[in-house]
Amino acid sequence: MKVVLSIALIILSGAWQSAALAADQVDIQEWVVPWGETRPRDPYTITEGKVWFVGQRGDYIARLNTDNGKFTRFDLEPGVGPHTLIVDKDGQVWFAGNKKGYIGKLDPTTGTIKKYMMPDPAARDPHTMSFDTQGDIWFTVQHGNFIGKMHTPSGEVHLIPVDTPKARPYGLVVDSTGKPWIALLGTNKIATVDGHTMEAKEFVLPNLDSRPRRIGITSDDHIWYVDYARGAVGHLNPQNGRAEEWTTPGGTGSKPYGMAVDKKDRIWFVETGSKPNRFVGFDSKTKKFFSITEVESGGGTIRNMMYYAPSQEVWFGTDTNTVGRARVW
Repeated sequence: MKVVLSIALIILSGAWQSAALAADQVDIQEWVVPWGETRPRDPYTITEGKVWFVGQRGDYIARLNTDNGKFTRFDLEPGVGPHTLIVDKDGQVWFAGNKKGYIGKLDPTTGTIKKYMMPDPAARDPHTMSFDTQGDIWFTVQHGNFIGKMHTPSGEVHLIPVDTPKARPYGLVVDSTGKPWIALLGTNKIATVDGHTMEAKEFVLPNLDSRPRRIGITSDDHIWYVDYARGAVGHLNPQNGRAEEWTTPGGTGSKPYGMAVDKKDRIWFVETGSKPNRFVGFDSKTKKFFSITEVESGGGTIRNMMYYAPSQEVWFGTDTNTVGRARVW
């Protein structure tokens, strides 16, 4: 595994007024999930008005119809603890069976679930997933310390061990070439994998205390991340390893977590250290924060977000038992 050292870090802070930012708010709507405190999370949609999500503590997959507010539930086996789900072009719902060591596929027409077990029992907790340009799935295995790729037609899984011990591969995105980028939450690193050689490479962020948790990518294939431990938004240039960071409006204790990138290359993230959680916008071109909106339900902790470009919406789930939509026109 090659290690590429970041060559610079810029910390920018104190250049905004929170009151002015708060004036530029976005429209957030939330729907209460009808099944108790089940931690709805990781929403995903390929069709406007129909949003899929998992109930991590309720062991289910569900769909919200925003036209009528109706929820449809598909039960999973007890104790599976589902994490991310993603939906393919045929409408099949793929999900991470986090506590049972498999990736599952739900056919919502029949309710049938097919399980693809990890080929190594050490890969016990598939976590975050994303399709590549061929429709295959890249995924992280947080405590098992792997990065994985599944060939979706066959279900074959290739696991790439992360050399750094206890790196905790967490957030994952795929760039325009099909290459995955991974936030290594247990250390101050971001990783990528060559899809042809299956060789992993790590970029080291200059601050040893950095803990990148979620990750995003702009239209130029540059990498953005939220530093959960230090309260910052960061940018990594993948060509030269140069890193920049900007302290979030909520400061070092803001615990930025769920994030997404819109079609204008604006970075959206949630400060989960704030009560209520705050939905914050950062312009990657001007390098300025421009929006703060409090989440009405409080949010608890907003863990993952998905941007739906056709209607310019960011979707999220909350620990306060809601599924939310932020319009970011």
